[in-house]
Amino acid sequence: MGRSVMSSLENNTLTAIDGVRVGHCSDREGGTGVSVILFDRPATGAADITGMATSTRQIDSLDMIHPGTSVHGICLAGGSAFGLDAASGVVRFLEEKDIGFDLVVAKLPVVPTAVIFDLSFMDPKARPTPDMAYQACVHASASPVEQGCVGAGTGATCGKIRGVVSATKAGLGSSMVRGAGGIAMGALVVANPFGDILDKEGKIVAGARDGSKFIDSCTVIAGGEVRERIGSSGNTTLCVLVTDAHLDKIMAMQVARMAGQGLSGHISPYNTPYDGDIVFCLSVGVKPAHPLHLGVIAARAATDALLNAVSFAHGMGGIPAAVDVGR
Repeated sequence: MGRSVMSSLENNTLTAIDGVRVGHCSDREGGTGVSVILFDRPATGAADITGMATSTRQIDSLDMIHPGTSVHGICLAGGSAFGLDAASGVVRFLEEKDIGFDLVVAKLPVVPTAVIFDLSFMDPKARPTPDMAYQACVHASASPVEQGCVGAGTGATCGKIRGVVSATKAGLGSSMVRGAGGIAMGALVVANPFGDILDKEGKIVAGARDGSKFIDSCTVIAGGEVRERIGSSGNTTLCVLVTDAHLDKIMAMQVARMAGQGLSGHISPYNTPYDGDIVFCLSVGVKPAHPLHLGVIAARAATDALLNAVSFAHGMGGIPAAVDVGR
């Protein structure tokens, strides 16, 4: 099994930031799920979309030229494009709470949504539903984020150059980094990359396997191994950053981009044609901070959350976790 999801009473996860709540709903029989991040006060931010195989909903609200500046929640789900429907459950929950952008005749909840492809993991007919997302909202709390094979990370795997059968089980991780003056930068990562995941020393800790040993995906790809049908469309790493520092959309975009560079040093290869990678960055505070400083600590937070997504995972659906490989 992976590490305990509640290994410490101290909250070193995203929900340590005041006004941020996280909830999950997991279908462990089907191998999929949904996670929601709710904000007690509207957030402002941006999304750096570097993946070529993304699947999203209401992501345009984070665009630089979009007039909207309020985000009320984030929805992350499995199920590929089918999972986008789950977002309506978050919208329904927020509407019932009278939360949303005031349009006079109605309040419109703004819930940017992104999904991972997990259909090849267990049951390809399993879908994260609106009701599952609604339940995730009901159970969302400021308690330390549950990590591992939960929520949107239920069906996450990594290292798929030779298909899911030779991959390693990954999941969802969260972290918190404190910057100068007590600035908080929290991260939540759903790790479902095509590539391998490396620790801070550059060693593969989860990824493509040859039996019980890791192979180096970049090495075999450089040697000419590219399997179009196996690798295509089956991946994506999603990262959500939240800070209590003040950021406008432009500053948030810069921080998101720097955080993505942090991820690139620990996913190998990163941003492949088969990944739909997205980094969200949201501000819920008013503390002054330079975006350069925030970008550096965001990269650290994203890396920590990525590695937690591996270390908290456990074997599932016949796919071993990192703790099971190499023994």
